[in-house]
Amino acid sequence: MNREDIENRTVLIALTGSRGYGLETATSDYDYRGIFIATKPYYLGLSHIEQQDKGWDTTPSQTFPYLAKDTCIYELRKFLKLAIDNNPNILELFWFKDYVHLTEVGKILQQHRQLFLSKRIKQTYSGYGYAQIKKLESHRRWLLNPPQHQPTAAEFGLVEKPPLNVSQINSFLEYLYLLVRDRIEYLEPAKALYNLLTAEIDYKGILKQHSLPDEALETTQKLANCSEEFLQMLQKSQQYQRRIREYKNYQSWKKNRNPERAKMEAKVGYDCKFAMQAIRLLKTGIEVLKTQNLIVDRREAGDAEELLAIKKGQYSYNEVIQMAKQLYQQLDEAETVSTLPKSVDESIVNQLCMDLVSQQGF
Repeated sequence: MNREDIENRTVLIALTGSRGYGLETATSDYDYRGIFIATKPYYLGLSHIEQQDKGWDTTPSQTFPYLAKDTCIYELRKFLKLAIDNNPNILELFWFKDYVHLTEVGKILQQHRQLFLSKRIKQTYSGYGYAQIKKLESHRRWLLNPPQHQPTAAEFGLVEKPPLNVSQINSFLEYLYLLVRDRIEYLEPAKALYNLLTAEIDYKGILKQHSLPDEALETTQKLANCSEEFLQMLQKSQQYQRRIREYKNYQSWKKNRNPERAKMEAKVGYDCKFAMQAIRLLKTGIEVLKTQNLIVDRREAGDAEELLAIKKGQYSYNEVIQMAKQLYQQLDEAETVSTLPKSVDESIVNQLCMDLVSQQGF
């Protein structure tokens, strides 16, 4: 689809980001996100489109002249799939009080917003909050103890043989994950085991993020029927590849930092914007689980001043981390008492999708 078709079939656009949250400063960007319904070839043929997220700054829109570089407009089905998964950046699009563009079809979609709230919010909002905290911690580590040089394989004892590459490491970890899953799938049922297996945790992701600990090597060797030498190489290669990735990320961060944000970060010792976003996400997740209502504008929620204070560096790093820990605990408690369904009913969303496409027409 070309830009004109997408704009003509756009049903909803909202001003998001700091300005949408009521947390803007004088230098805040204008971030827009929206939804469009594709044309007939994309529903009945082999053509495929998920979103339009480029070109708004180089070729200004005739229909929506306010759109800027960070604009993203999602195709309806892509949007609904993400909404079913309770993606925080997607869910909030249902809950704005004012939209810069809203058609009758967009109103119908927005009126069905309660369909998309489920207890999965606990996982997604905590996960997105955790991602912000991890970025904050990485940047603080680089500020206080920046990498001095690019790591070498020899530093990890990989001299005689080259280290395994990322693809080789991940292939083995995929195999290990399947072995572990198959081993525990038919064990005698127990509450602890059941909770472990049914938890919405990305176990493969955890395996790939962390090096195998020493205490797990012997068990892994027996389970995978591999040599001790291979496992030692795997472990060292994981450590080496992780350090390489860390160094490259550090170089990219140093090169591309926003000057004003970097100045604030150097002053207070942490990235205030990541801190504010983490706290906002955790607070919002708690509210949704408790009230079945998502408040986008934090002035309405009553915590805008506190969040802006974090954004301006008025809290110490330790205060922010302590605040996050308390909110994580409250998020767990909110899920326990929440009356939301465990998951979104996909059959109802599927029917909604068909109805919206029919009303929009081809």
